[in-house]
Amino acid sequence: MRDAVIVEAVRTPIGKGRPNGSLAHVHPVELLAHTLRTLVERSGVDPALIDDVIGGTVDQVGEQAMNTTRYAVLSAGFPESVPATTVDRQCGSSQQAVHFAAQGVISGAYDLVVACGVESMSRVPMWSNVPEGKDPFGPGVAERYPEGLIPQGISAELIAAKWSLSREEMDAFAVESHRKAAAAWEVGLFADEVAPLDGVTRDECVRPGSSTEVLAGLKPAYYDPAFGERFPQIDWNVTAGNASPVNDGASAVLITSSETAARLGLRPLARLHSFAVTGSDPLLMLTGVVPATEKVLRKASLTLDDIDLFEVNEAFSSVVLAWRQETGADLSKVNVHGGAIAIGHPLGASGTRLTTTLVHAMRARGARYALQTMCEAGGLANAMVLEGL
Repeated sequence: MRDAVIVEAVRTPIGKGRPNGSLAHVHPVELLAHTLRTLVERSGVDPALIDDVIGGTVDQVGEQAMNTTRYAVLSAGFPESVPATTVDRQCGSSQQAVHFAAQGVISGAYDLVVACGVESMSRVPMWSNVPEGKDPFGPGVAERYPEGLIPQGISAELIAAKWSLSREEMDAFAVESHRKAAAAWEVGLFADEVAPLDGVTRDECVRPGSSTEVLAGLKPAYYDPAFGERFPQIDWNVTAGNASPVNDGASAVLITSSETAARLGLRPLARLHSFAVTGSDPLLMLTGVVPATEKVLRKASLTLDDIDLFEVNEAFSSVVLAWRQETGADLSKVNVHGGAIAIGHPLGASGTRLTTTLVHAMRARGARYALQTMCEAGGLANAMVLEGL
């Protein structure tokens, strides 16, 4: 049976998703094109050999409309014969691209494929694909959930309440994310994964001087008296400090089989071992990482103790801390080079950003198995297990 391996993985630095962000001047197509060019330059592959490019983007509107991945392929200078498509599984869009790409290689449909993602939240803000006054859910969903669905920030508050997570605990987790990311930058652990762009060389949101004292002074980010009345258990402990920021960035991984890698002289970084996707309660929304982790471990015939490293997307501190409570995972193995709270969360790019960071961390630390999982809007989650080579 064929396997699927990652032979190269790169990302841009992650900029603030604001008009004054370090990458706000870069069109999202160009953000992604930069990672695609860097991917083939570093790997040495002929882009004409690439069977497909599968990209993730969440807000597919405006400058991120019309199959952004295809135009990034053309802007990158790839032959016109290289096809591309853009997928949306919300925050897990580019992790889903990895799943699709690897499954295509394993099935024999592809020999060489790119999974990637991009989001420019400075130029295409979150929810800009839903015009004011329009309902993206429809009457059937309204009938099933008559009290109404809720924003992710309220879901993060409900998770904090359900798992009894204190403000202090969530702030401490966020500070540790910044500490780890700053330390990784200082010793050069991101050098092999980051492709500098237009003079931007480092992630813009990492704050080495972050402290629980500073975070304690931040106001609740999602306070709403109407939701407070509906959900009296909420203590309003989620802030901008213990949640991921909005960001600009792109990332890409090159996937092939071991056989093709050997034929082309490519060095595999990790094998894509097992995959899982799951749905969960769309009100709690962000808890799907728990059943997804359980599901992918069953598929891999592994236990939590077999996993050396974890990447759990830090959409909010409460998500990762609730996941830790439910799984019993060792936090010292989680997001060892910092997570999205520090590095950033450019929605459609985050899945392959996590994968890029993870495969390089596996190589640096000699990890045998690693697990990546992401929560996603609407009550969804992806999970996959990687095997070191």
